[in-house]
Amino acid sequence: MKAERVPSHAPAGLPPVTLAWLTWGLLASLYFIGYFQRVAPAVMVDELMRDFSIAATMLGNLSAVYFYTYAAMQVPSGLLADAVGPRRTGTLAALVAVAGIVLFAQADSLWMATLGRGLVGASVAVAFVACMKLAGHWFPANRFATVTGVSLLIGNLGGVLAGVPLSEAVASFGWRAAMLASAGATLLLAACVWWWVRDDPGERGYASHAHPEALANTVMSPWSSLKLVVSERDTWMLFLAGGLIAAPVLTFAGLWGVPYLVQVQGLGRSHAAIYTTVMLLGFAIGGPLLGALSDRMGRRKLPYLGAALVHAGCWILFLFVDGLSAVALYSLFAIIGFSAGGIIIGFAFSREANHPGAAGTVGGVVNMAVLGFAAIQQSAIGWILDRNWRGAVVEGARIYDAAAYHVAFLWLLVSAASAVVAVLFTRETYCRLRFDSDD
Repeated sequence: MKAERVPSHAPAGLPPVTLAWLTWGLLASLYFIGYFQRVAPAVMVDELMRDFSIAATMLGNLSAVYFYTYAAMQVPSGLLADAVGPRRTGTLAALVAVAGIVLFAQADSLWMATLGRGLVGASVAVAFVACMKLAGHWFPANRFATVTGVSLLIGNLGGVLAGVPLSEAVASFGWRAAMLASAGATLLLAACVWWWVRDDPGERGYASHAHPEALANTVMSPWSSLKLVVSERDTWMLFLAGGLIAAPVLTFAGLWGVPYLVQVQGLGRSHAAIYTTVMLLGFAIGGPLLGALSDRMGRRKLPYLGAALVHAGCWILFLFVDGLSAVALYSLFAIIGFSAGGIIIGFAFSREANHPGAAGTVGGVVNMAVLGFAAIQQSAIGWILDRNWRGAVVEGARIYDAAAYHVAFLWLLVSAASAVVAVLFTRETYCRLRFDSDD
């Protein structure tokens, strides 16, 4: 029997793993930049308070505007990723981020700095969602949580760079020069994303890992995609769980942890940044490891619930156990960050609970809570600190005592405990798309 001839235009096999990682990793570098910008204010607290003559509430608002605009752009980012693809949205986002960083770095007034931070948050908002969209095309479905976890690792490495290295750069060259340098790196990344990234392996002659419905998602309007996502009950449970478990880490390590350790524990700024960096490293490592564990177990709810319980328990220890040694505090911060990495399971979970053609949209909806809740907490913590301020000022910056921080940080525990409840109300997918099981 004569073998059937394969048409010359037929795609080759699946893309090489190295090509998939390189393509996806380049876009994930925008998430690295975004995370760096997200937590950078934590090591500039005194400089920002002094330069703009502001107290904790306004500083919390300045930092949080990044989160507000980031959260507001999550659904549009998902719709864009589904409609025009990760390459175009990623390139444009990087260019807008450059403009925002430059505006922030050169601001001579609070409103200009706020506008710059807002532009940065709105632009880099597409990074995580676009990475998830790209992962669905370049990697098999049973590796989605693992790959998404690696994106969290990459992002948190940006947070690590915004710890001790940025603290030293700010001390040596000033916060404005450090921000301008990051703008130059972001501009270079925009060029690289446009030159190399492709939305689907088919554009390089390989077969795609994407579900056929995802490849045919042109038949689904943005409104239909959004309607499907918001009508799914588990979308909302995972929306709440992700936001409530991530917000304490992004609030503490992203803004208020360093001033707390300096003002209450008496540490130097760079030393304090090491502690918050440990939390971010735990977050970075926890994402891929917990995601891989979930993939290997073939379960989503059980490992996510376990991570949420550990996370809440650690905040109880931090708030109510006095006299922790340095080693104990390092370990506790590492576990807090690691357990928060369970949010990666939530992204895979939400994707499986929804239509495959709306992968970008559901990623945007769930990720909106992660940043939106952090924004609310950063501002709320600042407001609580100001309400409990006893009048101490050093070189133009307000100083808050242990009692004020304790009252403020109680809300981190409330958030973590609420995440446990949200996960409890989810329904297991067993790492399979419900769309397939319903057929």
